[in-house]
Order: sequence, then structure tokens, then C-alpha cells
Amino acid sequence: MPYRPTAAQFALGVFTVVAATVALLAATGASGVLEVAVVVLFALALGTLVTVLAVLAPYAADRRAEHRAPAGGHE
Repeated sequence: MPYRPTAAQFALGVFTVVAATVALLAATGASGVLEVAVVVLFALALGTLVTVLAVLAPYAADRRAEHRAPAGGHE
């Protein structure tokens, strides 16, 4: 079963990268090339993590449902 992000999940990851980059640059006041590169790399890692978790979340819910005990009393 291939885990490929949908367009919405990919867009969520891209939005996370852009928003995190802007927020971190504003919060840190980074101005040097190395500082900005570190902030962008951190934001890219965060966006990748968000995309991967968004892709895997439905499959995790399916696995939890398989292991859930059926509703009803014991006989």
C-alpha cells in the first residue's frame, strides 16, 4: 500500500513550511545567510513531518479500529 500525499495534504505541508519560515524569521530576527538557512531547513523538516503525519493518520485510525473490542456484553 503506497503512502502518497493527496493534494490537500501536500498543500498543508507547503503551508506549514511557509508559515513556519515566516514566523521563525520574525521571531528570531535572523539576518545572516547561515541563520536564515538554518531556519528554512528547520521549517522544511517541520513541513515534511506534518505531511507524513497527515498521510499516516487515516491508516493509524484504521489499525486502531481493527484492534478495538466489539461493542456488547460478555456471555
